[in-house]
Amino acid sequence: MPYLGSEDTVRELRRALSNPNIQSDPLRYRNSILKVIRAMSQGVDVSGLFSEMVKACATVDIVQKKLVYVFLCSYATLNPELSLLVINTLRKDCQDPNPMVRSLALRNMINLRLPSLVEYVQQPLAAGLRDRAACVRRVAVLGWAKLHNLQPRSEIDGAVVNELYGLLRDPDPVVMVNCLRALDEILKEEGGVAINKPITHHLLNRLEELDVWGQCEVLRVLQRYRPQAENELFDILSLLDASLVSPHPSVMAATLSLFLVLCPDLPAVSIAALERVCGPLLAACGSVSRETRFAVLCHIQLLLRSLPGLMGAHYKRFFCGYAEPAYIKQRKMQVLVELVNDDNVAMLLDELKGYCTDVNTDTAQAAISAIGRIGRSYSDKCLEILTGLLGLKQEHITSAVVQTMRDLVWVCPQCSDTVCSALEGCEETLQDSQGRQALLWLLAVYGERVSSAPYTLEGFIDGVRSEASLGVKMELLTTAMRLFVCRPAETQDMLGRLLHYCIEEETDMCVRDQALLYYRLLHCGMEETRKVLGGRRSEPSLGVLIGRPAEPISHWAYSFNTLEPLKQGGVETEPSSRGSPQHVTFDLNNDLSDTLNGCQIEEVHSDSDAACGLSFSSPGVLSLSLSPALSPQEFERLWTQRLDWHAEKGAEGLKEEDYVCLEEHIRCPAVPHCPPQSLQAAMQLVNIQTLAFTSAHTTPWRVYLYTHTQQAARSTLIVGELLYVAQEDEDVAGEEAGLSAGELVRPHGPEEEVRVTLKQQPRDDEALRGFLSILTAVLHTLSSESNATRTQKQ
Repeated sequence: MPYLGSEDTVRELRRALSNPNIQSDPLRYRNSILKVIRAMSQGVDVSGLFSEMVKACATVDIVQKKLVYVFLCSYATLNPELSLLVINTLRKDCQDPNPMVRSLALRNMINLRLPSLVEYVQQPLAAGLRDRAACVRRVAVLGWAKLHNLQPRSEIDGAVVNELYGLLRDPDPVVMVNCLRALDEILKEEGGVAINKPITHHLLNRLEELDVWGQCEVLRVLQRYRPQAENELFDILSLLDASLVSPHPSVMAATLSLFLVLCPDLPAVSIAALERVCGPLLAACGSVSRETRFAVLCHIQLLLRSLPGLMGAHYKRFFCGYAEPAYIKQRKMQVLVELVNDDNVAMLLDELKGYCTDVNTDTAQAAISAIGRIGRSYSDKCLEILTGLLGLKQEHITSAVVQTMRDLVWVCPQCSDTVCSALEGCEETLQDSQGRQALLWLLAVYGERVSSAPYTLEGFIDGVRSEASLGVKMELLTTAMRLFVCRPAETQDMLGRLLHYCIEEETDMCVRDQALLYYRLLHCGMEETRKVLGGRRSEPSLGVLIGRPAEPISHWAYSFNTLEPLKQGGVETEPSSRGSPQHVTFDLNNDLSDTLNGCQIEEVHSDSDAACGLSFSSPGVLSLSLSPALSPQEFERLWTQRLDWHAEKGAEGLKEEDYVCLEEHIRCPAVPHCPPQSLQAAMQLVNIQTLAFTSAHTTPWRVYLYTHTQQAARSTLIVGELLYVAQEDEDVAGEEAGLSAGELVRPHGPEEEVRVTLKQQPRDDEALRGFLSILTAVLHTLSSESNATRTQKQ
C-alpha cells in the first residue's frame, strides 16, 4: 500500500471501494471501509471518498453501518449537499424492526448537525419518543436537546416539552435522567426544568434504580426545590440518608451538597451530615484515581473551614506517600496544618520535617511553609526545626526557610531573637531572588540585632552591578537606608556607594527614582528619615491564635461539589503591607467615641478605685504602642507574678508600690459571641495586642492583651484580661468562695458584663484610665455591630 500521507492513499482506497469484486464480498468490502476509518483517524484527509461512503451505508450489516456513520458525521459539514443523499437511508433505518438499527440511525441523523436537515429529522424524533424500545427513546430524548442546540433561536414546541415532562415517569431510569438533561437544555432561558413536589418525590423514590451518573444528575436538579414544610423537608432527608454514605464519592458529594442547600437554617442538621460523611471522605482519600484523591482533599479543606476538628482524630490518613504526585502531597500538607493541636503537633512536625528534604523542590518548600504556618501557634518547636534546616546548606531549602522566618516574625514578633541568631551566614547559600529579598527585609527590620548585618549588606552592594532582579535592588535600597538609621557609622560609606550607582548608572527607572527619593529624604535630616522609615515590624492582627473561628457553612455550601474548591489554592496569603504606623495617638480630652466610629460609651462599674486609691484627673494626649513586643512566655510570667504579689500585699501595700491593678465590669453582652478575628482586628486598630483568646460562644470566655502607653514623656506597660462567665458558672464560683446568693453582686446581671482586669507598671493613673476608656469604646463598638448583625439575620 502506498505511503499513508500521500494522495495515492486516497486513490487506492477509492479504487477498492469502487471495485465490483470487493463490493460483492461483504468481508472484503467491510475491511476496505475499515481502512478508510483507520486513515481518517491517522490524519489523512479522506473527505474525497464521501460519495463512495454514502453508497456503502445501504447495507444490513450493523458493523458496516457504524463504520460508515462515523465517517459521514465527521465530514457532513464539508459536504452538506451530498449529505442529503444519506437521509433517505437513515429515515428508512428508523423504521427497521431491529431497535438497535433504529437507535443507531436516529443518533447519527442528529449527529450530522446540518440546519438544512432539521425538517427531515423532526418526524423520526417525535416517533422515537413513543417507540416501544427504551434504547430508541433514550436517543430520541437527547436528540431533541441536540436539535434545540442546533437552532437555539427557534420557537420551542410546547407539545414536545409536555411529552418530555411525561417521560419523566418512563419505566426506564436512563430515559428519565435524559429527560432532565434535555429539558434543562431546551428550557435554559426559562431557568431549566421545573421541579415541583410530585416530581421531587418521584425522582427520590427512583434514586436507587439509577446508575452513579444518573443519581448525581438527579441530586443536582433537586437543589432547585424548596420544601414547603418542615415535615416534608425531613421526609426528603430521610430518603437521602442512604445516599449520604454511598461508596461512590460522586454520589456522596452530590447528596451532601443537597443536604447543605436544603438546610441553611438548620445548622445542627448540616453539622450532623458533615460528620456522617467523614468516613466516606477518608475512604475516598485512598482512591486509586489521583484525580479523585485531589478533588476529595480540596473538599475536605472546605469542611474544615466550618468544623476544624472534624478530621482531627484521623490526621495520619493525610500523611504523604512516597509515590504520590507533588500536587497531592502539597494539598495534604495544607490539610495537616488545619489539623494541628496540642496532642499531635509533635508527630505532625516530625512528619513535615521529613518532607522538607523531598527530591521535589516544590514539595520541600511547601513543607517548610507549612511548618512556618504551624509556628504561629507553636513557635519554639517550629523555629528549632527551621534553624536545623539551615544547617543543610541546600539552596532551595535555605531560601524557603528564610522566607518562612520573615513571614513568621511578621505575625509573631516574639520569635525575632531566634530568627536573628539564625541568619548568620545564610547569604552564602541564597541564590534566588525571593530568598535574597526575604533576607534583606529581615536585615532592614532587625539589623541592629544582627552583628554581621553591615558585612552581609556590603556583599550585596558590591555585587549590585551584576544583580538581575529588580526586586532585590529595591529591597537593597530600603535595607541600606534603614540600617543606616540604626547603625550610621558602619553603613554610611556603603550607602553612599549604593546611592551613587543607582542614581548615576542604573538604567531601571524604578530603582533610580527610589534612590533619588531616599537621597532627597536624607537632606531633610535624620529625624524625618527615621520617621519615614521607622515602620511597624510586625502585624498585630495576625498574632498568636488559639483556634481559628469557624466559618458558617452557608459561606461555601453552594460551591461544594463544584470546580470552585479545586481552583482555590488553600494556602493562606501573607499580608503584603509591612509599613503601618507604629504608634496610635488619642486626644482623650475630646470625645473618644468620635475617634472610634461614634461609639457611645455606656456605664462602667469599678470594683477597685477605692481599693487601689486611684485618683483620676483629666487626661491629655495618650499614645499606645506595641513596641517592644511581649512574648506569651513573658506575659505569663508577668501576669502570674503580679497576681501573687497582689494576693500577698493586699490593697494597702499596693498604694506605695510602683504597680497598680484595676478591675472593672463593662456591659457588652455581644462581645463574647464576636468572631475572634473581628475582636483582634478591632484591637489592632488602636494598637492593643491580643496574645490569646478562647473561641466564641464558649464559657468561661477569656482574652489576654497588652499594650505600651506613653503620656507626657512617661511610658508604662499594661497587661490585661477580659473574662466573661455565664451565670451558672459564676454562681458555682461564688458558692465555692463561700458567698451566699445575696452577697453575689450583679449590677446588671452577669450575663451582660465582661470583667476587665488591668495591671500596670510603672503606675500612671491617668494613662490607665485613658486606656480603659479606649478599651471600653472598642468593646462597645464590637457589641453594637454584633447586635446589628444579629438583628439583620433575624
